[in-house]
Amino acid sequence: MDTNIFRQFTDIKTKEMTPGYFSKIIHTDTNTINFIEVKAGAVSPIHQHPHHQCAFCIEGQFELTVDGVPQILDANTFAVIPSNVWHGGRAITDCKLVDIFNPIREDFR
Repeated sequence: MDTNIFRQFTDIKTKEMTPGYFSKIIHTDTNTINFIEVKAGAVSPIHQHPHHQCAFCIEGQFELTVDGVPQILDANTFAVIPSNVWHGGRAITDCKLVDIFNPIREDFR
């Protein structure tokens, strides 16, 4: 297997980024992709950053608040968050999320 192209999730160290949020992070030349397993009830405090973010809930339900507006994310609903917009959320159930950031999240390295 060409390890420059094909890689294994099991080789990525899991990091607890905030209580209840367990991430496997991939960095490309232009993006950071964060695969997150979140425990029900875990909260991501309201925050902002200069990165453009796409947020996907691929399993379970997650309440995401963007610019003061709450929305339930599930397997059919995703969010495109512009840079510097306040956002945060909480896991309604155990869930799996995928966040894609541009540019790279150097603070996640």
